[in-house]
Amino acid sequence: MIETSCSIVAIGVIRSELASRREAPHQGNEGAPDAWLEVNPAVAEGLEGIAEGNELIVVTWFHKAHRDKLKVHPRGDKNMPLTGVFNTRSPDRPNPLGLHRVKVLEIAGNRLKVGPIEAIDGTPVVDIKPVLPRSVDP
Repeated sequence: MIETSCSIVAIGVIRSELASRREAPHQGNEGAPDAWLEVNPAVAEGLEGIAEGNELIVVTWFHKAHRDKLKVHPRGDKNMPLTGVFNTRSPDRPNPLGLHRVKVLEIAGNRLKVGPIEAIDGTPVVDIKPVLPRSVDP
């Protein structure tokens, strides 16, 4: 086994009307609501340059995930065969990072109203990145 550890510190939290995983759609484009992303004041300076209308990738930590899962039924559909979690976007995985492409709808100090986003209320935010033009490699 590869023995390496990493440390991630939340930079903010999602404030959403979604209270549970059961309420959340599988993807943001499947009816997810807008939500507020509250950024820790200690790192709020990092928001400089973000404007209303920008598209962002919000990286979250699915704190309600089952981290011991290595195989899942895609989209939770028991009629689908089990497959490895790294072949899915399931939140249940060893390192439950979520990727959400959102639009900035409003900015209020250290808070960004973004949407649509399928993260539930209280979901930790670990990073925010701009969406780059297609011609730029990751």
